[in-house]
Amino acid sequence: MKNVTDSFVFLGHWPSAGSFGFNTDILATNLINLSVVIGVLVFFGKGVLSDLLDNRKQRILNTIRNSEELREKAIEQLEKARARLRKVEMEADQFRVNGYSEIEREKMNLINSTYKTLEQLENYKNETIHFEQQRAINQVRQRVFQQALQGALGTLNSCLNNELHFRTINANIGMFGAMKEITD
Repeated sequence: MKNVTDSFVFLGHWPSAGSFGFNTDILATNLINLSVVIGVLVFFGKGVLSDLLDNRKQRILNTIRNSEELREKAIEQLEKARARLRKVEMEADQFRVNGYSEIEREKMNLINSTYKTLEQLENYKNETIHFEQQRAINQVRQRVFQQALQGALGTLNSCLNNELHFRTINANIGMFGAMKEITD
C-alpha cells in the first residue's frame, strides 16, 4: 500500500516540460473537463437547436392546422349527413307504411359511417402529431450529438500536436518504468 501511495506522490513531483504537467487532483480535472464539454455544447448547439426546434414547431403547427381543416371538413360532412338525415326522416313519414324499417337501417348506417369517419380522422390526426413529435425529438438528438462530437474532435485536434503526443508517450513510459522498479 505504501508503494502505491509513493508512486502517486512521485507523479505529483515530476518536473514540467514547458507548459505541460500532470494535475493529480482528480476532482479538479473532472470539473474542468465537464465545464469545457458543457460550454462547447451550449456554444455550438444553442443556435442550431433553436432553429431545429422552430422548424419542427412550424411543421407540427402546420400538421395540426391540416388536421383541424380535415376535422372541419368532417364536421361539414356530418352536417350534410344530418341534413340528409332530416330529409330521409321526412320521406320516412311519407313512406312509413311501405318502407319504415329500410329507412331506419339507412339512417343508422349513415350515422355509423360518419362517426367512423370522424374517429378515423381524429386517430389519424393524433398519430400524425405523435409521429412528428418523435421525429423532431430524434432529429434534434442526432443533431446535438453530431455537433458535440464534432466540437470535441475539433478541440482535441487543435490542442494536440506531435510534440505533445511525443512528450505524453515518453512520460507514460517513464511512469510505467518507475512503477515497475517500485513493484520489483
